[in-house]
Amino acid sequence: MARKTHHVIPNPLGGWDVKKGGGKKSIKHFATKQDAITFGRRISKNQNSEFIIHKKNGDIQNPKPRKTKKSPPYPPKGTILKLI
Repeated sequence: MARKTHHVIPNPLGGWDVKKGGGKKSIKHFATKQDAITFGRRISKNQNSEFIIHKKNGDIQNPKPRKTKKSPPYPPKGTILKLI
């Protein structure tokens, strides 16, 4: 199942838009980024979705670190080491 997202993105004609992830039309347009963030955060919280803020160039402002697969502990838990 795909996760629900809401985005604050720059509008090419100026200002900022709040969009639903994958949506073509914006939910609402704002003159300032801060107003868009305030509105978008409220919508995202109400819809229980992930909230993503973009920079003026379209990149994600504060990307979450990617989860990496952890190496198993060495030696594996429960093993007995023999000292030679």
